[in-house]
Amino acid sequence: MTLQSVTPVFLVSDIAATLQWYRTNLQFEGRAVPDEPPHTFGIMSREGIEIFLQQLTGYDKPDLYNQRDGGVWHAYVHTDGVRELYDAVSKRAEVVMVYKLRRQEYGQVEFAIKDPNGYVLVFAQAETGR
Repeated sequence: MTLQSVTPVFLVSDIAATLQWYRTNLQFEGRAVPDEPPHTFGIMSREGIEIFLQQLTGYDKPDLYNQRDGGVWHAYVHTDGVRELYDAVSKRAEVVMVYKLRRQEYGQVEFAIKDPNGYVLVFAQAETGR
């Protein structure tokens, strides 16, 4: 037996709006289930990365980011083009930047954003030449 992957599952109040935000700002593909509202489930993906959505009408995720040193993350996405992705995403008015592109002491170059539901996504690349 081999574990093959893991998919974060985000609880959101509006799957359709969340899918639209990810399409527009991060170029994710996605679909809602059922096709017509009210949706109960969503699947988003880009280049093998998946995020699932579950809908709970009226849900308001608590903001816990500042409750611990270093913040609270919900998805850590490894990429081989972190600088290019940062350049594209950081120019989008709809994207809340949690922290800008920076080198971390643990050998990653990364940045973090917050989606419209308050989930924090970190995009990272291993630093070369260490």
